[in-house]
Amino acid sequence: MVKPLMARATAVWLVDNTTLSFKQIGDFVSMHELEIQGIADGDVALGVKGFDPVSNNQLDLDEIKRGEVDPLHKLKLKFNPAAVGEEKRRGPRYTPLSKRQDRPASIYWLVKFHPELSDAQISKLIGTTKPTIQAIRTRTHWNISNIQPIDPVALGLCKQSELDAAVQKAADKKITEGDVMNDDERRKLVSTEKSLEMDVKEEVSNSADSVESFSIDKDGGQDQSDESQDYRDADSFFNLPDGDQGPEKDN
Repeated sequence: MVKPLMARATAVWLVDNTTLSFKQIGDFVSMHELEIQGIADGDVALGVKGFDPVSNNQLDLDEIKRGEVDPLHKLKLKFNPAAVGEEKRRGPRYTPLSKRQDRPASIYWLVKFHPELSDAQISKLIGTTKPTIQAIRTRTHWNISNIQPIDPVALGLCKQSELDAAVQKAADKKITEGDVMNDDERRKLVSTEKSLEMDVKEEVSNSADSVESFSIDKDGGQDQSDESQDYRDADSFFNLPDGDQGPEKDN
């Protein structure tokens, strides 16, 4: 959804200068109505100076008046040709200065444990450049001897959901291309939680199959022995051959 410039400051101005409902203002600036209520109560956006959307050509005054009369009316942001395509801008993720030194370790971790990820995916995940990724892949990085692989999620360079989505996308692409994956590759191409669930299900199913086959064989063998033996008298029960009945008891 396209938001106005300085959305929080715009919300402050609308709260102070209009009678619009909290929901109308929240929908316009892409904030929850409880946040707008917090602004009105003085609990949120303390010290934020209001930003006039009318004088800055983001909202018509007629829209505000119409919204004040009709609580169900939704405010419409004025069309700004200069803002077209801003939401779809692509480029490397911004990484804070304090975490930029951790990017080589994260690249090394991704290259080592998820080699199926492309350079573009790694670049998008942690905000690095393709030459740096290639240098670590080929072990030609100037500091490769001192780089230790560290999970980028643990370093805060990306979210676990983003990493899982990239890995799943790589898995789908590999399946589409018709590549055959073994068990180790399948575990690498799924998230940790899914991999653990898969291991548990496989072990349970294998254990159940082995127990079932053992019980069938055991029961089958017992039934076969029962059918082959005739226990009508004591001699056949103890399986004694004819003519070898043991010493006779003295009367």
